[in-house]
Amino acid sequence: MNQQASERTGQRLTAWQRMLERLYEVEAGWDVSDFLLTDERFVQLIEGRAHRPTGEKLLIKEIDGELNVSLFLDRELLARLDASPPEQSLHSHNLEDFWMALEGVSHFLYLGHNARYDRPISRLEMELQAEVDKFMLANLLLARQQGHTPGRQIHHALFHRPRFDSRLSHAEGQRYQRASCYAGRYCRRLMDRMRHRVAAPLNRELRRFYRLHRHHKLNYIDATAHA
Repeated sequence: MNQQASERTGQRLTAWQRMLERLYEVEAGWDVSDFLLTDERFVQLIEGRAHRPTGEKLLIKEIDGELNVSLFLDRELLARLDASPPEQSLHSHNLEDFWMALEGVSHFLYLGHNARYDRPISRLEMELQAEVDKFMLANLLLARQQGHTPGRQIHHALFHRPRFDSRLSHAEGQRYQRASCYAGRYCRRLMDRMRHRVAAPLNRELRRFYRLHRHHKLNYIDATAHA
């Protein structure tokens, strides 16, 4: 990746982080572009035998009470996004790449926001929130580009028969499936609010949900699924 492409990538990821921060009225306290790692060899060194090749991974290690964080995004993934920027035109050919990179940004922000309050988080809630973030930002970008929010099509693409890495362990696969199922139910409710095209109630709902943590997110979805 040359310097210009690297700068565009950093600006792109930071812009997505800022979109999420504005949407939820939160701050990570860090800029995701400063923590970007694109050389998978470093990931292999960090993870050792546990390493599994992937296009995106948030690497977290606590040393002497301090969090050490890096976001790995595959160079080929970033090159494809640079060749077909989602912020200019989001479409079926770059949607999956957009979601993969955005998932890393989402994890980074969620970790950073909760770390500011010394609040523990689970992998399940982080994955669940990432699915909601992917749904919302795809709709926001398409609303800018096309003048409307195609919520139903985005919901179908994201949650109908989601594909998971076959190399996941049974526990990891179960966690991803559960996160996708719960997020799909929640985003179905969000579609009803989006149809009214009134931003304030939707924003209040999103910000409230973002601040729920651990099992409270799941309980909230269970309690309101049929409301």
